[in-house]
Amino acid sequence: MNDPIADLCALLARLPGIGERTAARLAYFILGTDAGYAAALGQSVSSLHSRVRRCERCGNYALEARCRICTDSRRESRILCVVARPQDISALERGHAFSGRYFVLHGLLSPLDGRGPESLPVAEFLALLDEEPIEEVILATPLSVEGEATALFLAQELRDRKLRCTRIASGLPHGGELEYSDQVTLSRAFEGRREL
Repeated sequence: MNDPIADLCALLARLPGIGERTAARLAYFILGTDAGYAAALGQSVSSLHSRVRRCERCGNYALEARCRICTDSRRESRILCVVARPQDISALERGHAFSGRYFVLHGLLSPLDGRGPESLPVAEFLALLDEEPIEEVILATPLSVEGEATALFLAQELRDRKLRCTRIASGLPHGGELEYSDQVTLSRAFEGRREL
C-alpha cells in the first residue's frame, strides 16, 4: 500500500525550487490544515488545465480565447515585447514599466537540450507581425546563454522587416556592488551606459 504522505512529498518535490525538505514541510502543512483547504487546493490544481488555455494571439495564459492584455484597448498596440515564459509578463506588469502587448515563446533555444528553432512558435510570431501594425519589437528574453541565442535568432528573423528591433538593457542591478558583479554584467553595464 502506498504512503499518501510520501506520494504527496514526491509530487511536491517535482515543483521548481522545492526540495525534499520543503516538500515534506508543505505536505505536513496541508495535512495539518482542515480538510476543506486540502480539497480546495486539490480542486484548484486538478481543474487548472481545463480552465486555463493559451491566448490565441500572444500565447499568455488566459481564461478566454484572448488574454486580458490582448483585449485591453488602452495598451500600446504598436510595441510588442517578446518574453520566454508567461511569468515574465507578470514580472514586467508588476514593474509598470511597459504598456504595450506581449508575445510568449514558451521556451528558449537550447541546442544542448534538443530545443531548436522548430520548438518555438516562430511562424505564429511572424504571422502576428504581418497582421498587426507593430513598429517595435522588444526582445526581453533572459540574459542567459539560451536567452541571448534566442534573441539573436529572432533579431535575424526580423532583419528584413521595416520595424525597430531592440533588446532589453542589462547591467548592474539597483543597489548592486561593483566588487560582487561578474565580468559579463560589468561589461554590459559599460556598453549600455547613457548620457546624464
